[in-house]
Amino acid sequence: MKRRKLKLANWGPPVLLGIPLDHNSSFLRGPAEAPLRIREALRSNAWNSWSETRVDLGVPSAYKDAGDLCDMEAADAFERIRRAIQQILEQQKRPLSLGGDHSVTYPILSALGERVPGVTLVHFDAHPDLYANYENNPRSHASPFARIMENGLVRRLVQIGIRTLNAHQQEQAKKFGVEIYEMNRLPNLARLKLAGPIYVSFDLDVLEPGLAPGISHWEPGGMTTRQAIDYIRALPGPIVGADVVEFNPVRDPSGMTAMVAAKIVKELLGKMIAG
Repeated sequence: MKRRKLKLANWGPPVLLGIPLDHNSSFLRGPAEAPLRIREALRSNAWNSWSETRVDLGVPSAYKDAGDLCDMEAADAFERIRRAIQQILEQQKRPLSLGGDHSVTYPILSALGERVPGVTLVHFDAHPDLYANYENNPRSHASPFARIMENGLVRRLVQIGIRTLNAHQQEQAKKFGVEIYEMNRLPNLARLKLAGPIYVSFDLDVLEPGLAPGISHWEPGGMTTRQAIDYIRALPGPIVGADVVEFNPVRDPSGMTAMVAAKIVKELLGKMIAG
């Protein structure tokens, strides 16, 4: 069935959607617990509700919360993620999804890419996640961007903060025309000439693990939280959707990573609203 293309003008507020799925993780389970922990931190009295873009997220109309999807262990989990994103888009609203492992980005883009043409996908991560079929699981959290590019769901894929690029993923990047900026040569966004519509996929392991240890794959040498926020603020609009993934609360009982994840969510929401 041919899907209706959506116009970007006059979109409604962002919508949070929790996706507690982690069975496609290749190393440790735990990210399914993240949506609850991120919400708790986002609503904490430890800070106020204002983003750095001067948006008060405490105003009831600032954003909506669609709650968490259920039964994410089921065989049709990807299809139900896709349908949930479709419903948000059909209401002319923009999804901000809380993962879960990074595999959820593929069904999200399956819904968004067929309705919003010409998307530029800006991906923050320590890993390219371009494996053709990692550990015999084509839906692995190490493979979503291969699936996205195979299916032509975005116009451009820009990856920032990578520091685990092996031979296979170099070949995949060349095959799909992926623009990769490793940590040893972080780009000035103005030089990349990014143009909307923008979708942001933010894997918390792009950050230095000492700053956010609640991730499954500790990969030293990452961004500071300040660098990440500055990149988010420098993105051009419109941002038509985003996800924050791979927070593993099991790895950080202190709650620090939950606060970092909530800070990233706050700044994404603020940027989406402020434009």
